[in-house]
Amino acid sequence: MRFLVTGGAGFIGSALVRFLINETDHEVLNVDKLTYAGNLESLTSVSDSPRYKFAEADICDAEEVKGLINRFKPDKIMHLAAESHVDRSVDGPAAFIETNIVGTFTLLEAALAYWQQNQKDRFRFHHISTDEVFGSLGDTGYFTETTSYDPNSPYSASKASSDHLVRAWHATYGLPVVITNCSNNYGSHQFPEKLIPLITMNALAAKALPIYGTGENIRDWLHVEDHVRALYLVVTEGTAGETYNIGGNCEKNNIELVRAICEVLQKMVPSQNEPYTSLITFVADRPGHDHRYAIDTSKIERELGWQPRETFESGLEKTVRWYLENPDWCAAVSEVYAQERLGLKTAKSDS
Repeated sequence: MRFLVTGGAGFIGSALVRFLINETDHEVLNVDKLTYAGNLESLTSVSDSPRYKFAEADICDAEEVKGLINRFKPDKIMHLAAESHVDRSVDGPAAFIETNIVGTFTLLEAALAYWQQNQKDRFRFHHISTDEVFGSLGDTGYFTETTSYDPNSPYSASKASSDHLVRAWHATYGLPVVITNCSNNYGSHQFPEKLIPLITMNALAAKALPIYGTGENIRDWLHVEDHVRALYLVVTEGTAGETYNIGGNCEKNNIELVRAICEVLQKMVPSQNEPYTSLITFVADRPGHDHRYAIDTSKIERELGWQPRETFESGLEKTVRWYLENPDWCAAVSEVYAQERLGLKTAKSDS
């Protein structure tokens, strides 16, 4: 089959493209705007494959998107292109509205016209979203596919909006869609504004390891390779119109996670001076910081037979080792990211 992947040069997107090329016989068209978080170096291992094609394009460009779809004739469209960093959405929400909402609308319109003309039975429009659309959990409970939406940041609100658009195009026009909402991903090739690569790279450089607030915010951690296996199952075997939650069944608070990274680094690259944990620094909390996310994965386990393969220990060790073994990738990414603190410029004061 033919898979059109938007955002295929990003963290999750590149992992998906590598999976499709290395683990299947399908053809892939990667459509990516190559913003700051898009990196073609994450795809060097598959770039020479005759089954892989790349197009630099903006999903908000209606004519370009329509032309790419009509020429490539995909069986599956997997939509990952998005602005995705909460702190950036606080400082600059306009880009999130444009890409996540207008871009999704533009893609839906082009996909609908293509599907109506071709009526492929196996066609699916797969919208990849986040658990952040559900808001914040208390100390107990889990997000399910029927949890009410309650987003708290410009980022999560824009993703919630795009989820609703995708559902509407299915209910109103019959477009065969599937939606997935995932928990926090980690793994190789992740842009270092995210917590695990940031802490890993800072520790190796003997820089401060910043943790928001008291470090008690809890996330469910999902290894990216487990995630893309789930995505493939959903787009090929999932039921049109359905939503599937994907999580790692691995809850950790931020301070616990950072200490675990330090422990792994201490084993692999022992600190010559103070232990890596001595670099931990608590900083002003993120505005509107959700307390806890946790996902109930019973639906995708029951209906599609998916379960995460990586444990937290195995996944974290694999991830840290990758950053240690790929300094050139880390150095190239660092050239476009100064590790400045974002998300405080226009935030509402707590005072």
